[in-house]
Amino acid sequence: MNGFGVIRGLAVTFRHFIETYLEDIRAGRKRYHTPEGIAQRTSSKVTGAFTIQYPEEKMPVPEEFRYIPFLVYDEGENGAKDYRCTSCGICAKVCPPQCIWIVRTNDPVTGKPIPAPAEFYIDVDICMNCGLCAEYCPFDAIKMDHDYEIASFDRFKEHIYNKEKLGKSAAYYASIRPTNNAREVAAREAKAAKKAAV
Repeated sequence: MNGFGVIRGLAVTFRHFIETYLEDIRAGRKRYHTPEGIAQRTSSKVTGAFTIQYPEEKMPVPEEFRYIPFLVYDEGENGAKDYRCTSCGICAKVCPPQCIWIVRTNDPVTGKPIPAPAEFYIDVDICMNCGLCAEYCPFDAIKMDHDYEIASFDRFKEHIYNKEKLGKSAAYYASIRPTNNAREVAAREAKAAKKAAV
């Protein structure tokens, strides 16, 4: 009885060890450094352990994966960036760690606010990647990105993103989240058709 649990645990470990090498022999060279190999290694039918050879290989992230928020802009004439953000401040209000801050644009003549941010900052070290900013944005101006490789040596210089660093095109968003984008486009078109019918 004494030590039998340890022996059983070691037997399981040894079995996984052997199965890993048998899988490597069965799959051959295509098991590593190919997208098919990653899909094959991560499937539920595979026995044994597997390792992703990072950074040469990367696990494919699901469409709903979220990391740092980014600002969506539509490309205007002559390549101008037309940001969807109206600097309403809802994202900053719902942000639990308060890592978003916005400076509104004001008309120099009248002093009235213009619906566009003069400055938009996110401290990515404080951001907890919850996605509330993207969920509550009424203008679909802020979305969650898939880019998780943001390490750097200087926290203050590199990890406080400004409007230019946060800006990504609507085409980029459509490429990383095609299902969500199609749903949002259909909802916008339905809303526009309903408005035109009235």
